[in-house]
Amino acid sequence: MTKSEKSDIVGRHGANAKDSGSTAVQIALMTKRMETLSEHLKKHKYDHSSRRGLLMIVGRRRSYLRYLQGNDPEAFKKLNSALGLG
Repeated sequence: MTKSEKSDIVGRHGANAKDSGSTAVQIALMTKRMETLSEHLKKHKYDHSSRRGLLMIVGRRRSYLRYLQGNDPEAFKKLNSALGLG
């Protein structure tokens, strides 16, 4: 992920341009990383270390989503629709 892609994601999902630590921004960044790793794994199906990394990111994002859903349901719904999650 390039710096411009990251700053674009932070700008769209953060409270301001420097808000890179909020839960919504972290979830959006993990989603982008998961998409990148999924594309990589389509080409390199025997890359088990990248697959493990992807599974770790999936678990971490699931935890963040659960946290956001419990503490700020409106932000959870907004993020779900913005990212196209379930």
